[in-house]
Amino acid sequence: MTFEIRPARDEEMDQFGLMGAYSYAGAFGDGADNVVRNSHRPEWTLCAFDGPTMATSFAAFPFTVRADGNTLSYAGITAVGTRPEYRRRGLLRQIMTRAFAEERERGQCVAGLWASQAAIYQRYGFAALGACRQYSVDTVDIQFHDGVTGTLAPRRYAAVDALDEIKAVYRAFIEPRFGYLHRAQVMWRDTVMAETDASGPVWCAVVYDDQRPCGYVIYTLRANKVEHAARGQEIVIRDLAWLDADAYRSLWSYLAHHDLVGRVLWENAPVDDPLTEILAEPRMLHHRDAEGTWFRVVDLPEAIRQRGYSGSGSLVVELEPDTLTPWNNGNWRIEASVDGASAEHSRGEADCRMNSRTFSALYSGTRKASDLHHWGLIEGSPEAVRTLDEMFRTEYAPHCPDHY
Repeated sequence: MTFEIRPARDEEMDQFGLMGAYSYAGAFGDGADNVVRNSHRPEWTLCAFDGPTMATSFAAFPFTVRADGNTLSYAGITAVGTRPEYRRRGLLRQIMTRAFAEERERGQCVAGLWASQAAIYQRYGFAALGACRQYSVDTVDIQFHDGVTGTLAPRRYAAVDALDEIKAVYRAFIEPRFGYLHRAQVMWRDTVMAETDASGPVWCAVVYDDQRPCGYVIYTLRANKVEHAARGQEIVIRDLAWLDADAYRSLWSYLAHHDLVGRVLWENAPVDDPLTEILAEPRMLHHRDAEGTWFRVVDLPEAIRQRGYSGSGSLVVELEPDTLTPWNNGNWRIEASVDGASAEHSRGEADCRMNSRTFSALYSGTRKASDLHHWGLIEGSPEAVRTLDEMFRTEYAPHCPDHY
């Protein structure tokens, strides 16, 4: 059977919505006119058609992502699904192969996604980007071991009314980090601040330093969520950003003052979040690290050039053959410093060797070269491994809190 791989046309976007409705079992609506259909443009899609029937759906948002002080052009892959009657025919592999080539042509040097199943996307070279740390803590247990509480008094707003106040905080917070998305107005409105009947109103508490915003927490507050005779309310944190330690402590002190709240839930904290180090009893956070986004380098030389670097080094890296991004295969002389970086094909002997998935994990700073070497995923001398560690280290743990 021959399938046509192409973007959906405007009149076919209802089919795209129905694919999302079925693939995600109604999580985003059951009808054709649902979130999946309305949040995408036809030109962002790449689908497989059996005649007039959409067999596989696929889309990629044109995002910009932070990369250790610089920005990367990023393909945010989403809305992937195949009708059960068309599965096991290699349709997604055909789409992914073409999508990578087109992303490279568009200048999108990296791609990422939230995986329904990790096994599906690891075979396409994706590696985990950081993780999401999850907290579930009673307000009575939000006490700092050194007794130092925040000094900044917050102001509470309906979240949408605080947007102009907090945008600059978010931009400053993500500037040195890796993996955070530049949020357009629609992303703030439809994800971070979106209200549902179940979640209720969305609030934002902002702290100020000399009248300038320096931290915020976006959250919901609902009753009858916790089995507790005196504290049955629950706070769910949507987003939290801070520019200094006082702002961070002040925001948590504010949350602790909700005396009727028996549970503060935060499901997308970065793994280097400081709360585990400053609470008197950190085990009461009941914290665990869960899978976050998945990430892949699409165009190696452009990805090297666009990234920011905290360290420096020079060496030749050999990437094992990869049929999905064959232009990345071979030996590359990579030179990097705080002033910039480059990657050029090299005929010189490789200092180290790895596959594209391992390189993606290294590039994002999610994994250290020394760990990857210990695990048998990087071949190379101890000196080469140390150089890789220095080149690709990040100032903060990679993280992406935004679902798409």
